[in-house]
Amino acid sequence: MFIQTESTPNPATLKFLPGVVVMADGTADFRDAPSAAQASPLAARLFDVPGVTGVFFGYDFVTVTKDGQDWQHMKPAILGAIMEHFMAGLPVMTSAATTQAREDAETEEEFFDVADQEIVVTIKELLDTRVRPAVAQDGGDITFRGYENGTVFLHMKGACAGCPSSTATLKHGIQNLLRHFVPEVQQVEQVV
Repeated sequence: MFIQTESTPNPATLKFLPGVVVMADGTADFRDAPSAAQASPLAARLFDVPGVTGVFFGYDFVTVTKDGQDWQHMKPAILGAIMEHFMAGLPVMTSAATTQAREDAETEEEFFDVADQEIVVTIKELLDTRVRPAVAQDGGDITFRGYENGTVFLHMKGACAGCPSSTATLKHGIQNLLRHFVPEVQQVEQVV
C-alpha cells in the first residue's frame, strides 16, 4: 500500500491519501481521543500517535492535525498506523458510530425561513458543486447551517477548522462566490 501525503493551507494539518475509499458517505471529524475511541478504530489509532490533536475523514483521504511537534517526527508513525489499519481490513468507523453519524446528519439543525427555501437550495447547490470539492482538496469540508437576513452560516471541518486562512476563504472566496450568484446574500459567517 502506497500512501501519498499533501500539505494543506493549515500548517498544523497534513492530508493523507491511502488510495482507498475512507468514508463512502459523509465525513467524520474528531477533536479528541475519547470521542475517537468510541467511534473509529482508525481515529483511535491515530490519536495514539503523540502530538495528534485532530483527525478528519473524507471520501478518499484522512487529515491529521497536530500540536507544535514537527511533521518529520510524526509522519512515519501516522503512515504506519493508516497502513496497518487498512492492511488488516478493519472498518474505519464502528457500525454504531456509522448509524449515529447518519442520524446526526439527518437531524443536524439547519435554520432558515421557509420563504427563503429557493435561495437556500441555490446556496446549497453552489456549496456542493463549487466550494466543497475545493475545500476537500485542502483536506476539509464545509456544511450549510443556516440562512437569515442575508447572512449564510457555514460550519468548517477538518483542515479548515482552525486554519489561519479560513477567514480569508470564507470572506473572500465563498462570500464573493455566493454574492455573485445569489444577490440576496450579504455575508458569510462561520459557526462552530
